[in-house]
Amino acid sequence: MKKTLVSAFVLLLTAWVMFSCQKDPGSSTPDPSPSATPDRKALLTQWADSLIKPGYQRFDGKFAALKNKTTAFTTAPTTASLLEARQAWQQAYVEWQKVEMFEFGPAESVSLRNHFNIYPTDAAGIRQNISSGSYNFDLATTIPQQGFPALDYLLNGIGADNAAIVQQYAASAGHRRYLTDVVAKMDQTFGKVYAEWNGSYRDTFINNAGTDASSSLSRVINAYSLYFERYLRAGKVGIPAGTMTGTPVPEKIESYYLRGALPGQLATTAHAAVQLFFNGRSASQPSLKSYLDALGAKDSRTNQTLSGIINTQLDASYQKLNSLSPDLYAAIRSRNAEAVASYNEMQKAVRMLKVDMTSALGITVTYVDNDGD
Repeated sequence: MKKTLVSAFVLLLTAWVMFSCQKDPGSSTPDPSPSATPDRKALLTQWADSLIKPGYQRFDGKFAALKNKTTAFTTAPTTASLLEARQAWQQAYVEWQKVEMFEFGPAESVSLRNHFNIYPTDAAGIRQNISSGSYNFDLATTIPQQGFPALDYLLNGIGADNAAIVQQYAASAGHRRYLTDVVAKMDQTFGKVYAEWNGSYRDTFINNAGTDASSSLSRVINAYSLYFERYLRAGKVGIPAGTMTGTPVPEKIESYYLRGALPGQLATTAHAAVQLFFNGRSASQPSLKSYLDALGAKDSRTNQTLSGIINTQLDASYQKLNSLSPDLYAAIRSRNAEAVASYNEMQKAVRMLKVDMTSALGITVTYVDNDGD
């Protein structure tokens, strides 16, 4: 009996020692195993409520000011009302850079980007539209005759100076009507998108929490990667710098007619928005970065965290882009090698976002980029 009790005590003591070695409540050593199933719905909720809806709300405010100022200008064309309309256009254009990447869901359904920011604008087509008084902004042929680039021409490019522009509007009902119609079409198109996000689409978005091609996560990641690759890297820098053809074409820059500091500001604002979307507004809230970290995503070449090397590269590409300031148009003309270098830094980030990140997330890339790179 005594032997049996001793044996039982030894077994209990051994089990206690083994349990203590396996789990020390006071240990500061983290669990090396990442979560295999981070909360996708929490991520989608954070995107909807902290980035997308507030971003659209801020843009709506800037666009409302643009509507008011362009109405005041067409009602009474003066140098003062022109300058106020131009300033409102610049402010709304900068704010647009923060939401253009959201080309999924309602924005994709109405082709929001096509109605807002396809450049270079078709100045000859705009002049023909004004002359004939007949145009339909829903036709594919009129895509480059509307949106912010068309407003760039209408507010900055139809006369040699401010006085000539004002005189054109004072003398031409066709010009006044066209400017009014461009803004009205933008208002109508964006209004549909904004209303859906403030209606039922927000819940539809966050409840579609899978990873298949039709899921919200897949649609967001594809839109995000496409935006950085085609519309930021290529559109704002690569095409004007001639990286695909070997011949610079600075006239294809964004905000060609105003130029000055605005094209560079539009590009750097867009780049900053891309990185903000990756990291989120707060380290304590769900984001692409925290999602990748929860998956334990690593760079296969360096074994560093994938989110870390993505952020490092985005920092590097932003600095290269910002170095082209204050005049991106002048930089492309006189320092084109630096513009090409900026494009190349963004291209390094494209690989990380389009290949490494999508692979880690289990997302299939559903778009094709045909710029030859």
